[in-house]
Amino acid sequence: MTEKKAFIETGWNFDNSYARLPKSVFTPLTPPPVSSPELIILNGPLAASLGLNADALQSREGVEVLAGNRIPEGALPLAQAYAGHQFGHFTMLGDGRALLLGEQITPLGERVDIQLKGSGRTPYSRGGDGRAALGPMLREYIISEAMHALGIATTRSLAVVTTGESIYRETEQPGAILTRVAASHLRVGTFQYVAKWGTDEELRAMADYTLRRHFPEVNTDENRYLLLLQEVIKRQAELIAKWQLVGFIHGVMNTDNMALSGETIDYGPCAFMDGYDPATVFSSIDAQGRYAYANQPHIAAWNLARFAETLLPLLHDDEIQAIKLAEAAISGFSDLFRRNWLAGMRAKLGIFNEELQDESLIEDLLSMMHKNHADFTNTFRALTFEKPEDTILFGTSGFTQWYELWQARLGRQQEPKSSSHQLMRDSNPALIPRNHRVEEALEAAVKQGDYSVMERLLAALSSPYAHSPEQAEYSTLPALSSRPYRTYCGT
Repeated sequence: MTEKKAFIETGWNFDNSYARLPKSVFTPLTPPPVSSPELIILNGPLAASLGLNADALQSREGVEVLAGNRIPEGALPLAQAYAGHQFGHFTMLGDGRALLLGEQITPLGERVDIQLKGSGRTPYSRGGDGRAALGPMLREYIISEAMHALGIATTRSLAVVTTGESIYRETEQPGAILTRVAASHLRVGTFQYVAKWGTDEELRAMADYTLRRHFPEVNTDENRYLLLLQEVIKRQAELIAKWQLVGFIHGVMNTDNMALSGETIDYGPCAFMDGYDPATVFSSIDAQGRYAYANQPHIAAWNLARFAETLLPLLHDDEIQAIKLAEAAISGFSDLFRRNWLAGMRAKLGIFNEELQDESLIEDLLSMMHKNHADFTNTFRALTFEKPEDTILFGTSGFTQWYELWQARLGRQQEPKSSSHQLMRDSNPALIPRNHRVEEALEAAVKQGDYSVMERLLAALSSPYAHSPEQAEYSTLPALSSRPYRTYCGT
């Protein structure tokens, strides 16, 4: 079989629209080869949806592509340039350890980025080695696929390969490369880069490209760039609300980690909350709690304001008018987020319609959960199956009265109780990727070469709303510890 024929059978169907943008926003680059790549995990269902042949991807030639040692036909690898506010401080950034192979056109005609993460140094590496360790790459695979199963917009993970080479992050660790799939890697930071170092023509070209790629329904010439801003705001309001509804804490909500497509991107120091506490922070580098659970909506609005600033030259010829348009758009984020969050919380409580007292009913429950350190996921699961005795709230002051008010609220609906139960089943996951379970899987994989723990975890996480008996073991809480759980960026 010839090399070319092997690639054809794999199903690669690349286009490279990003490479047709102004040359200032990327650098063409061939990744440096790795010594002996081996496939660790392949996402078969995702491969099939992309039009790729899983068997071919697992062949030697396929693994060479996933490692960056071979460039498939039609690909034009490049590193993207972008900037960003990192913990509030603006800086020049870019793909320091990633390469965009190209855009795969799927059998349904969708366009998605295929990116290699951990593929080596680029002009944007800022002194780094451009490589990635196995643990963080497997972690992104687990969490991103769990987020997808939860119904939350996210980048996906196609594969992880080891490189056969060691990297050093305080200790020696096995190197790895993740193949990431995204609607695109356009970020708020992409526009910050162009606004700072590009021209107005390049900014317009980037905005037009974003509209074509993600918002084709915006086909009017009537301030299309204001509509772009409004659509990005709308998607972020939906996304952050979904994060809050499952207790997800991103951990590094820098502007370069806000995707304009509305997908969750970058799973470095993220984690899921166990006991409900709005001040929860996991990231070891977020000492001030800037990206704490309760702050995520506020930070999203802040990031969107930075995006709006980049669009000012396109919004109106008069700067004062442009600022007014931007401010009016950004001011709508909080209400959009609140509406999405309230709708989600009503669903978690089996409520179909709206009443004015719903907000106090929800807030009173969360207040009791916070006061009693009640587990976020398991509390709603207990309510779903009418087992209040399974939650730590049972028997505490105020809970009995709250429960009666909630039952009375359900009784005022036209929908039968069976419908409320089904709504709650569909809105409250049986399990999340518990931090101790993720760490257990990563330790077995990295230290012992045992991937079976991770495979079982992924299988359980693939259907979070199944509420099957097999999932019960993954709902148990971690043992009490005097040390708070900490996450790291993995760079």
